[in-house]
Amino acid sequence: MHVGFTSMNTLDDIAPAELGRLLEDAGYESLWTGEHPQIPVERRTPYPAGGELPAPYLEMMNPFLSLLVAAGATERLVVGTSVALPLEHDVFDLAKTVATLDRHTGGRFELGVGVGWNEEELANHRPIPWTARYRALEECVGALRALWTDEQAEFHGEFFDFDPVWSLPKPERPHGPPVVCGMSGRLGTAHAVRWADGWMPMDLALGDLEGAHGGVHASSLANKIDRFRAAAADAGRGELPISMVTWGDPTPDTLRAYRDLGVHRVLLGAGRKGWTDAASARPFIERYAAVLDELATS
Repeated sequence: MHVGFTSMNTLDDIAPAELGRLLEDAGYESLWTGEHPQIPVERRTPYPAGGELPAPYLEMMNPFLSLLVAAGATERLVVGTSVALPLEHDVFDLAKTVATLDRHTGGRFELGVGVGWNEEELANHRPIPWTARYRALEECVGALRALWTDEQAEFHGEFFDFDPVWSLPKPERPHGPPVVCGMSGRLGTAHAVRWADGWMPMDLALGDLEGAHGGVHASSLANKIDRFRAAAADAGRGELPISMVTWGDPTPDTLRAYRDLGVHRVLLGAGRKGWTDAASARPFIERYAAVLDELATS
């Protein structure tokens, strides 16, 4: 099982090049970060975790630029978004950004995508009804794949519609980077099965919390993982890899259980104790480095 680390990617966090080298030297497989291009000042949508919106959400840097810097400072580190919000980008610009990043990283980039949780944020970008955001994301991914793979790409859908265009350069890999669905719940899981190259749920959304910053009971995830795999098999999708975003400070036993469940990758760092304090990142990374070799064994 691979182990990655998630960063809020603010100016207060460890700089991307330094963070990338730290993770690679410690034996981590990957670095991930999400995005919020903007946060509306006037917001009715509640923060999903409850309470006030933590300050780091207002200060997140561009994930693609930061991941490019991290990849440039490393040799093997996989870099990815957890998650990007494609509906908040121009589709042509996003296709070229991802293709360029995939080229410059030698094919070490994975595009984790989602629809976001902030209705007002999406409304600032385009007039897609909030209830149609999942369908719109599916179309957007289809348009991106056409731009990455077709010599003269065109796409005709409800939300994205364009006649043949040239979009170059193409990504490093012939079919573009893996597109990983970072959505859970019934609808999000159905979309992951239908069009994604992998599934990236947060364990907190699937299981029962062990305790404050203690992680999630792995046993509560087993049935949901089994159901996802069965749905993927029934849809003819084969064995879609699962990247599990862990919440809090999971115990080594929890991580071992995820490995034994066949999880392809776990991402550490989300909701860790003291996560709003950038100084907590290095000790956290070093603490889990001690079990990476064990977790890599099957």
